[in-house]
Amino acid sequence: MAQPGPTRLHAAAVRAWAEASLEALGEERAAIDALNVFPVPDGDTGTNMFLTVESACAAIDEVFDVEEERGARPRTADVSAAMARGALLGARGNSGVILAQIVRGVSGVLGAVSDGDALTPDIVGRALRAASDEAYAAVSHPVEGTILSVARAAAESADQAVDAGADLVTVIERAVNAAHDALALTTEQLPALRDAGVVDAGGQGLVVVYDALLEVVTGVRRRRPRPSTRAKLPAPHVVHGAPVPLAGEPSYEVMYLVNATADDVARLRAELETLGNSLMVTGDADLWNVHVHVHDAGAAIQAGLTVGALERIRVTYLPEATSTPPLTGRGLVVVTHGPGTAALVAQNGAVAVPARPRRRPSTAELLDGVHRSASAEVVMLPSDSDSLAVAEAAAEQARAEGLRVSVIPARSIVQSLAALAVHDPGARFDDAVVAMTRAAGATRYGAVTIASKDALTMAGPCRVGDVLGLAEGDIIDIGSDVDAVASAVADRLLGGGGELLTLVCGADLGAAESEALAESLQRRHPGVDVVTIEGGQPLWPVIVGVE
Repeated sequence: MAQPGPTRLHAAAVRAWAEASLEALGEERAAIDALNVFPVPDGDTGTNMFLTVESACAAIDEVFDVEEERGARPRTADVSAAMARGALLGARGNSGVILAQIVRGVSGVLGAVSDGDALTPDIVGRALRAASDEAYAAVSHPVEGTILSVARAAAESADQAVDAGADLVTVIERAVNAAHDALALTTEQLPALRDAGVVDAGGQGLVVVYDALLEVVTGVRRRRPRPSTRAKLPAPHVVHGAPVPLAGEPSYEVMYLVNATADDVARLRAELETLGNSLMVTGDADLWNVHVHVHDAGAAIQAGLTVGALERIRVTYLPEATSTPPLTGRGLVVVTHGPGTAALVAQNGAVAVPARPRRRPSTAELLDGVHRSASAEVVMLPSDSDSLAVAEAAAEQARAEGLRVSVIPARSIVQSLAALAVHDPGARFDDAVVAMTRAAGATRYGAVTIASKDALTMAGPCRVGDVLGLAEGDIIDIGSDVDAVASAVADRLLGGGGELLTLVCGADLGAAESEALAESLQRRHPGVDVVTIEGGQPLWPVIVGVE
């Protein structure tokens, strides 16, 4: 049996790993948050790691957008550098800062490889070793039983496999397995983890990222073991209803970016060590990410100002108060994909968060939508499968601010519109969420789009320019005419019954064509009400919903 050829390294491969990591962290974010007991039991490790990788992916997307506008292909070196820079700029919390440093180590090795060269076992070994070294270098006082131990175990196992002459997949498999083994050991390495009966949250997040690397290289998705949720948490001391820190524990997490030289940063690190703990400083020649837990947030900021200009200053009170912000009412936040649906959503009293073509909205954009709703209770409708994890991350951030937020798993704009239609502002929050979830779930959805590349689908092979019909996310028809394929999609969705057929018509479908399609479908299904909405979305000439 012939052996497969070598895996080639190119910009798209780096992007694929970053996106796979983001998707995986999105799936496991809540479970990782629940493990978070060290160094501060604030339940945000998974969210912070997700936001860090999301920032890296956004930076990669920018490189691809610029190069595609020029008609050129992005270089691996540029994408690797963007990934590292994006992670640095978006790093959140202890775990996010260390993960950004791990990304920096890997990126430095990958970025030095010429486009199209084979991804060799030696390259992977050096990348994982650089990741571990950079992670340890970032932490002022490294603690074993954390993400650091997991990174080192993966690097050491990869080194051993490379020395033994193992092939690429074997090297990565052994590194990933070693990471899992090291993660399991963290429970006994740290008293806080042993007392809670959990593994280290940051280590679990890194395992997810390394699992994604193996999946991208092999094309086979591993079944990830879901981490055990927190067994018990240290109880906070409470005075007059608000948590207060234990004696001697820092009260504030301070993070900022500082523009300074390496020598200045060394002096800054020394001063911050006298002010608090959990100190991490990461960065490159001119821009550094500083993270520290202190009693005096002002002193930590002033120390940074003495060495350079500060950006993105963020101060978080660690024993966060549980009081609810002085907001009232209920807001609705809906992801939209065209000006028509955005206007319709706004007319129904909801906040529209527009998504760009082939790009899901960011966590920050969705969180901004929550803030714009100016409500104590918020229901989020992501409108597509890719935005679900991002919506959950934004919801977690909003909950940390004291808001009550629920995400309804709407996988299409027609499901979001169905949920929006049944919303009762006077109902209790839980009752409203249940009713909207039922309406979304009862709406079958489909769409018509144009193939952008040759591929083998469930409906057979397709070529660039073919019209594709999808039902519930699966390609069910391939043709050359939008009307014919849309009719096939509608027929499939109505096969299970239905009283209302909704057509959300895209920017490439004119008013006359929309009207003709609606009339044709009305004749085919005389017992069904057909409603047309001028959505104006690109890429999707027609989106179909059946209720």
